[in-house]
Amino acid sequence: MRAEDIEHLVALSAPAVPADASVAIVAAAHPSLDANKSLSRLWRVDLADGSRTPLTRGLGDSAPALSRDESSVLFLREADGKQQVFALPLAGGEAAQVTHVKHGVQSFRLSADGTRLALQVRISEQGRGDSVKGLGPEAQSPRHITTIRYLGNGLGYVDDAHTHVFVQQLDLDAVLSAAPAAESAPRPDGSTPDEVSLDTAVQLTRGSVDYALCDWSAAGILAITDRHESRDDDLRASLVVIDADAPGAEPRDLVGVDANLSIGGAIETDGSVWLLASTVGESGRDFVAQSTSVYVVEDGTARLLTDPDTHDFGDPGSRLVAIDGGVLALRRTRGRVQLVRVTRDSVETLTDSDQEITSAAVAGDTIVASAQTPTSYGELGLVADGAWSPLTDFGAALQATGLVSPTEHDIANRDGGSVHGWVWVPEGPGPHPVLLNIHGGPFAQYGVHVFDEAQIAVEAGYAVVQCNPRGSSGYGREHGAAIKEAMGTVDLTDVLDFLEGALQAHPELDGQRMGVMGGSYGGYLTAWTIAHDHRFTAALVERGYLDPAAFIGTSDIGSFFSEEYTGYDAEHTLTQSPMAVVDQVRTPTLVVHSELDFRCPLEQAQRYYAALRRNGVDAELLVFPGENHELTRGGQPRHRVERFAHVMDWWDRRLPVAGER
Repeated sequence: MRAEDIEHLVALSAPAVPADASVAIVAAAHPSLDANKSLSRLWRVDLADGSRTPLTRGLGDSAPALSRDESSVLFLREADGKQQVFALPLAGGEAAQVTHVKHGVQSFRLSADGTRLALQVRISEQGRGDSVKGLGPEAQSPRHITTIRYLGNGLGYVDDAHTHVFVQQLDLDAVLSAAPAAESAPRPDGSTPDEVSLDTAVQLTRGSVDYALCDWSAAGILAITDRHESRDDDLRASLVVIDADAPGAEPRDLVGVDANLSIGGAIETDGSVWLLASTVGESGRDFVAQSTSVYVVEDGTARLLTDPDTHDFGDPGSRLVAIDGGVLALRRTRGRVQLVRVTRDSVETLTDSDQEITSAAVAGDTIVASAQTPTSYGELGLVADGAWSPLTDFGAALQATGLVSPTEHDIANRDGGSVHGWVWVPEGPGPHPVLLNIHGGPFAQYGVHVFDEAQIAVEAGYAVVQCNPRGSSGYGREHGAAIKEAMGTVDLTDVLDFLEGALQAHPELDGQRMGVMGGSYGGYLTAWTIAHDHRFTAALVERGYLDPAAFIGTSDIGSFFSEEYTGYDAEHTLTQSPMAVVDQVRTPTLVVHSELDFRCPLEQAQRYYAALRRNGVDAELLVFPGENHELTRGGQPRHRVERFAHVMDWWDRRLPVAGER
């Protein structure tokens, strides 16, 4: 795989499946170098044989959902620079715009009777964002900030824009039968109708708080909010019910903040509301390695159904799926993501094979799931008999680029346990230079899905070693919490022990020519490693968490992340700070960062780079304009390719495949 082959990384949405389970509607998205953004369209997949047919020609069609009579598909598409809900008859025809919300629509849910849409909308305060035509950010009034959390990675300042819930009546027959573009047809005098006249959505929630739309329930619309007075100082959330017939009425708490939960999602099924949530303790801030669990709400109380010490349902973007008697949820474990059935009295694993399930849908006894595999970024398949079986071939073009399969290992560590990970080896006898790759998080995991970072490096002739040390998710709460107030301890030794074991298991790896790299927390541990271990020829520190003290007040998660991970004692925090030991670094280092990174702010990289140069270390700084913390996963495709070019150039200059130059 080469850098430009990221265009073949096709990711799939959650499928929409009719009651007869004959087909599935799915959105497939991929990076486009020509368009320099992600393109997405809808496909119809025949569940009998996996054959697929494009439904839309759109450049950004996403989030498909079937109408209640299953004759049409609703989805999101950009219109005049704003994302709106559209509808498309499955029998054929043109897509019609359903919503005309001034601010655009972030997400939507269809009511049980199919006559209303609940919408999540982000609204800028008057005078901010695009609320005043022709008034750019540089000409707007100064910001008067009174909260601690006023930044959001990928969003910028968030204190003057809030997400609210709207409702809109839905008459699909009227929408689909309207003449194309009739709403915007010129009047006899040449004018066009005002946009507001087309916007029939009604705002239900208000105020300087945010509401995250979940789903409809029998009592109203379920949403997550943090409207309590101490919201600036803790991570608690409430689940509320919004009366869809009472705009402006105060939503009713279903699960209040006294439950001490951070809530990630909710649905109603089997007569009850079910949650994805994690406890944040009495302090409301204890989030480190807290597994996301499944709860059911009974008599006003959220009852825990899954064991947080062994089961974690916190894979990013996952949602509960309603089934008879319970829900389906996604459990991350040992580099896999399993589909799990949870009821009030049982937890049953439905898949135990080599993939990462990303979403699912149910129709009768049929379970359809999207998944990432070792050879594809997204395929649709069926779940049966404890396994997921692929139906589609969205990854065919990616496979044609020549993917290398890694070897999976459990390697003993110095503490009597083991470290789980993978080793990629290039073709040929070697010895091959080695890149030790460290993941971010830290409560995250490397998985079995195809990983462009490793594939591009191994194509260039580098062996790649990566593992899930203590601090990672997927191995139980004790494993994840091992580095709380002890960052740079057992996580460092686990990574180095895995590397030593990989060198022993693979004599074709060159232990004298090695590089180390990582992003975010991986950037932290890379910087920490090269301050304490000088075996590496070169290093790459990317979007790093490098100074825990400076992180507070500059990062969008700085109000809680640093102190919960490194502790509240300043002297103890220094014992875990890469900036405090930067004078020990001798390894040539490339520092990579993005200008608009509000998760690990740019100053973390700038100060670290300046310190390296001041100390005489061979260091370089690479800064990407217009990008944030998600550059490597969701940045502009051309920037992603340029990043790979710079990364591989760095390794070619410092760690050439052919040996010393």
